[in-house]
Amino acid sequence: MKDEKSREAYWRKNLSYLAILLSIWFIVSYLFGIVLVDQLNTIRMGGFKLGFWFAQQGSIYVFIILIFVYVWLMNKLDKDFDLNED
Repeated sequence: MKDEKSREAYWRKNLSYLAILLSIWFIVSYLFGIVLVDQLNTIRMGGFKLGFWFAQQGSIYVFIILIFVYVWLMNKLDKDFDLNED
């Protein structure tokens, strides 16, 4: 990545990944776990109310999955911009 345009494109793509992944995390943790908890509690998952599950464990699981997705996306982005560490 030698020129300024490549750097800007790289960071623009990186920030778009971050915005999308943080939006997903916000939806799962805040909306599902707090705002929509009463509606989700009408559904049961593994014996627990779904709203309770999202508030207690679902947002944590989604966060961990999003970390792995971000690592995968960044490795792919690094390869696309020829920034491999391999």
